[in-house]
Amino acid sequence: MTAARIKVMIVDDSAVVREVLSAVIGADPTLRVIATAPDPIVARQKMQVDWPDVIVLDVEMPKMDGITFLRQLMAERPTPVVICSTLTEKGAKTTMAALSAGAVSFVTKPTLGLRDFLQGQAAEFSRIIRDAARARPKRTVVAAGSASGASAADMHPPRHEAMAQTTEQVVALGTSTGGTQALEAVLTALPRVCPGIVIVQHMPEKFTAQFADRLNGLCRLEVREAVDRDRVLPGRALIAPGGRHMRLVRNGAIYQVEVFDGPPVNRHRPSVDVLFRSVAKVAGANALGVIMTGMGDDGARGLLEMHDKGARTLAQDEDSCVVFGMPKEAIKLGAAQRIVPLSAIAAEIVSAGRLERR
Repeated sequence: MTAARIKVMIVDDSAVVREVLSAVIGADPTLRVIATAPDPIVARQKMQVDWPDVIVLDVEMPKMDGITFLRQLMAERPTPVVICSTLTEKGAKTTMAALSAGAVSFVTKPTLGLRDFLQGQAAEFSRIIRDAARARPKRTVVAAGSASGASAADMHPPRHEAMAQTTEQVVALGTSTGGTQALEAVLTALPRVCPGIVIVQHMPEKFTAQFADRLNGLCRLEVREAVDRDRVLPGRALIAPGGRHMRLVRNGAIYQVEVFDGPPVNRHRPSVDVLFRSVAKVAGANALGVIMTGMGDDGARGLLEMHDKGARTLAQDEDSCVVFGMPKEAIKLGAAQRIVPLSAIAAEIVSAGRLERR
């Protein structure tokens, strides 16, 4: 018996985008376009007839913008949404807002040569939609504009310079699909003084800087996109830049990161495995590794290397994951000492900072 094809709806005010995406998606035997719409109002009407498995959504549209529509959707009936956004600074900022509102993935599109670009990326675009169909987006419980329950006083707290001395404790986080929301939940729950954190979130270039800037405005600790030779300090979280790998190095008593070019690892650049393996090598038992929501197995082997070097290792539990792929693979390898819900990860990070030096 042939498996049912994934039902896709395209919501974009550009007739050209709707036409090209319909052709690209229709050429994949696992996918089926059930409807297209020029705006969310029309989309809503069509969704009452046949609800899609995945929605491909533009963000700048007439009548109702995509982010407002997305927030309503996630509050009422969470459905996997792939954002189709432009490769511009403005587009990156908007995409970050959409991911925070509940989108599970995104596709970048150029402002010129759109037809050729989308046709040339047909296989990758189809894969993103198939992956999205496996996601389980969470129902939104916070009001639009709030940040994971943080109070208004915490939005822009007084921030002092990070402590000058190096902590022996380093926390490494790795995540992918669903990770933007998960990282926001974790980082906004942390106090200003906590162990130094290094993060890989699967994301292309142009987007990680916007993501880090957004988190920096919401968190009590400092969050920034990493640059080569940045120091890892208490109260600071460094996010690997999109399109480049990041690894931890040690210079005497000082932890730093190296940001470098290289081929994709496990189809990703940055790769969680690259980061985790470096943490295992230079921090060993003085590290905490956490693998979080995401598709595939990137980070599973690296977390195992951390475990084997004496690091504390955690995997996010299935119930709180948007996609239980990366944590599941780590658990199968025996890499995770404990399986914890998303809501417990911040407390684990704080606890790591209280451990006595070994």
